[in-house]
Amino acid sequence: MTKITMTVNGKSYSGEVEGRTLLVNFLRETLSLTGTHVGCDTSQCGACTVHVNGQNVKSCTMFAVEADGADVTTVEGIAAPDGTLSTVQQAFQDYHGLQCGFCTPGMIMTATKLLENNPKPTEHEVREYLEGNICRCTGYHNIVKAIMAASGQEVTPVAAAE
Repeated sequence: MTKITMTVNGKSYSGEVEGRTLLVNFLRETLSLTGTHVGCDTSQCGACTVHVNGQNVKSCTMFAVEADGADVTTVEGIAAPDGTLSTVQQAFQDYHGLQCGFCTPGMIMTATKLLENNPKPTEHEVREYLEGNICRCTGYHNIVKAIMAASGQEVTPVAAAE
């Protein structure tokens, strides 16, 4: 067992983990932050996306010990302390950028990072940035609309994927 400490959503947490414990499992099972979903365990679907030291990371492919000393943000951590949804979270709700909701946390975390890096992306740039996240339900149209709305741009009919 290895003792680790990290800051998650602005709070310091410590725990003991086996070397093989994945970050996603530490977040879900040890810290009870179940917003981060386990979809594929192979880094394909993006449902487990979190921010580690400001970077998008698929937490199913990172060991918890690798996050020792890191600053981690999960989907729970992007809402305001009073529970007010972030701009991206609210846009996903307003534009129904979800269906079953399983991929939604990873999509929201990816979209949040996109808008930090590119505040006014084109529809093509949004679709390109989401390539590491899979949604099996929506066809991505409302997800793209939600991200465009969160960027403050006019939401126009979204083109079919190329």
